[in-house]
Amino acid sequence: MSESETPQAQASGGVIAFPGPRPTTVTFDRRELSELLNLYGRMVAAGEWRDYAIDFLKDKAQFSVYRRASEVPLYRIVKDPALARKQGAYSVVAATGLVLKRGPELARVLRVLDRKLSVVG
Repeated sequence: MSESETPQAQASGGVIAFPGPRPTTVTFDRRELSELLNLYGRMVAAGEWRDYAIDFLKDKAQFSVYRRASEVPLYRIVKDPALARKQGAYSVVAATGLVLKRGPELARVLRVLDRKLSVVG
């Protein structure tokens, strides 16, 4: 054992593991996933959407919806806790990158996508 290595470092193969919190990822909780999947189910039944993807990243979580699996997402529902105090943690982003709605409550933000069908006269 060299002078620079501690007994713990030598026992773990020379790699020193520092105790402390691990980097966490941002996720959707059960209530949020329920709201997202309920909307997704209604839109699939209406023939609007066909596929989805969920991404849990270090700084945000995304729920992306697709008309076809080979295309870019039609919409991305993004949860970004860093924006919670400023503009709201949730946002709906169109395929072009335009933010359609942003706010602190997921249900209210999702209303922009859950439009009721109406007869045009």
